[in-house]
Amino acid sequence: MTIFSKIINGEIPSYKIAENDNYYAFLDIRPLNAGHTLVVPKMEVDYIFDLDDETLSGLILFAKKVAKAIEKVVPCERIGIAVIGLEVPHCHVHLSPINSVHDLDFRNSKNISKETMQELAEKISKEFVG
Repeated sequence: MTIFSKIINGEIPSYKIAENDNYYAFLDIRPLNAGHTLVVPKMEVDYIFDLDDETLSGLILFAKKVAKAIEKVVPCERIGIAVIGLEVPHCHVHLSPINSVHDLDFRNSKNISKETMQELAEKISKEFVG
């Protein structure tokens, strides 16, 4: 069982943004920027392109709704999207507020207080329209 499955099952706490029957979104604890969110399918599949077409398209559509909620809370030019898929063997999409291409440099994570993370999660969650 991956760390993301443990988060989805409530075994590990997270700053949850949104959830439905198939997908779960939560703030990244090593964010590139405030509001950096991970979107995962609840089905534990390692590689994004091993997802069946319905799950993959559903993941992207769910991520779009999450991105729109982030945009309402965190001032930015765009929400950047990245799929790396090497650190955790559970497919996940990174959504991060960006103002330049350099804002998606994964070597530059930020330290954000637990209080700020909780506040961001609550605000973004309120803006999520599922």
